[in-house]
Amino acid sequence: MLAPTVLRTWAPRGHTPLLRHWHRRDRISVISGLSVSPVRQRLGLYYQWHHHNIRQPQVCEFLSHLLRHLRGPVIVLWDRLLLHRLPPVHELCRRVPRLQLEYFPSDAPELNPDEQVWNLAKTRLANGSPDDRFELALSVIEVLEQCRASQSRLRGCITYSRLPLLRA
Repeated sequence: MLAPTVLRTWAPRGHTPLLRHWHRRDRISVISGLSVSPVRQRLGLYYQWHHHNIRQPQVCEFLSHLLRHLRGPVIVLWDRLLLHRLPPVHELCRRVPRLQLEYFPSDAPELNPDEQVWNLAKTRLANGSPDDRFELALSVIEVLEQCRASQSRLRGCITYSRLPLLRA
């Protein structure tokens, strides 16, 4: 939905800030992931966005996208969303031996560094009021590109998650 995320903001005393927006059902969906190079420990952010809810074909397409951009073995750590556990994903892993899937514990979303990327994005997009889904998509892409360009931000997302992926 195009309803904005609202965060606390400043305003003169006695003047409550107003955020006007259209109540529309348009949406975009984004799938994303962080990569860590095992040797150089270089970080990457990959994403794809869609004008509809992400379904099984888009999940497999995203994994194929990762495989085209990453060399060597690829280990994907992700949450236990049903889309991540359906047969087409396992069939892709069977066909591509360098792709291995591992799942985060279902009760520990804080371990997923990609959640921290989205926390950053939502904070930067808060209090915005896009007119349509194209404007929303441009804003989301801009924020994700800023994250992608900053090794320190990406490193912070992994550090915050407390995963032992990076050496000190």
